[in-house]
Amino acid sequence: MSTIVSPQIISQRKLSKALLKPGGTVGKSIITIAAEELTGNDDHIELSFSARKLDDKDFFTKSDPFLEIYRLNEDATMQLVYRTETVKNNLNPVWKRFKVSLNSLCAGDHERKLQCTIWDWDSNGKHDYIGEFETTFKEMRGAIEGRQVQWLCINSKYKAKKKNYKNSGIVILNRCKVIKMHSFLDYIMGGCQIQFTVAIDFTASNGDPRNSCSLHYIHPFQPNEYLKALVAIGEICQDYDSDKMFPAFGFGAQIPPDYKISHDFAVNFNEENPECVGIQGVVEAYQACLPKLQLYGPTNIAPIIQKVACSASQEVHTKEAMQYFILLILTDGVITDMADTREAIVQASHLPMSIIIVGIGNADFSDMQMLDGGEGILCSTRGEPVLRDIVQFVPFRNFKNASPAALAKSVLAEVPNQVVEYYNNKGIKPKMPSVYQSSKQFGL
Repeated sequence: MSTIVSPQIISQRKLSKALLKPGGTVGKSIITIAAEELTGNDDHIELSFSARKLDDKDFFTKSDPFLEIYRLNEDATMQLVYRTETVKNNLNPVWKRFKVSLNSLCAGDHERKLQCTIWDWDSNGKHDYIGEFETTFKEMRGAIEGRQVQWLCINSKYKAKKKNYKNSGIVILNRCKVIKMHSFLDYIMGGCQIQFTVAIDFTASNGDPRNSCSLHYIHPFQPNEYLKALVAIGEICQDYDSDKMFPAFGFGAQIPPDYKISHDFAVNFNEENPECVGIQGVVEAYQACLPKLQLYGPTNIAPIIQKVACSASQEVHTKEAMQYFILLILTDGVITDMADTREAIVQASHLPMSIIIVGIGNADFSDMQMLDGGEGILCSTRGEPVLRDIVQFVPFRNFKNASPAALAKSVLAEVPNQVVEYYNNKGIKPKMPSVYQSSKQFGL
């Protein structure tokens, strides 16, 4: 059965919800929503099918067969799990190897009924039925150790009408391999350490901090927009950070003593040790540095991405390689080094790193949506695509009156899958969890 995880630990398991508005006009349309609870097993199954002597359904050529696998649901309906490619003009097809999750295949129930149907493809969409067979994943597992599992492909109409009918071919499972897919929880409990880095926009577009209209307005009693976002989101993030130490940087300001423009300066002005103790430490460093800065520009975020990427690249070469870096960027609007930023993100997508961009204020954030993959796969100016999606954009204005849970869900929505995808792609398995280590990491 599915498990509700502690608010401090978000698994990459996906939950689907159907939201129906009461009182809405539905007319004559009927929508049926079927939901089924899954087991939370994220393992994948690799399958390889072939067939021999299938019935020929074509007059001038041979059949063009494809295979469909259906899962029997608890409500007795059938759910399509996978459809193979079509093998043209061949009664002895060998279909390409494919992967499906164990949840998709049988909802984690190894004895759940599966129906496999063979069709002869037709261009008009009216595919000819060749036959079918029933099986279970338990039966399929017979092919795990290199042995074949075979089924007779039966056409029920032929079986009922033809006295000497035997079958419409033989379907063979040549390979069944279970691929262990570790979860976000597995990695966290197995020693993966999350390192958050905070980057704050100090460009002039935020407004003069002495002006009440500024997003950086220095008010003696009330937090400004950056502080509100920093505290709200930081308190969520620090539950995941392994040591509660946050490197904090600023960009887009002229800094003392020579007041040169910098796009990656330490907020505490200690370049040798930019770490702050907890989010409260970041808040205090921010409040202390703000009066000493001259807000300037432009809004360049590529340097800070590259700075964190440098640390992440060093982690790749370590023996343990179990530290994952998350860069939290708070910015007020349009960035001015888009080409360099895209290039930096593409390169960072190869590293143990994710980027969360939080939009402060009411500016146009369409560029941020593009970085988040809102317009398709992000590519560098040279046309190189990201290896994986690592950017999540959140407009803070949408969550000013929202619950902490809603904000947490949006900010950290993609991080668990990004962590898992990186380590699975690298073939890095989580260590066996230590009770002491896990308790220490989450302050238990």
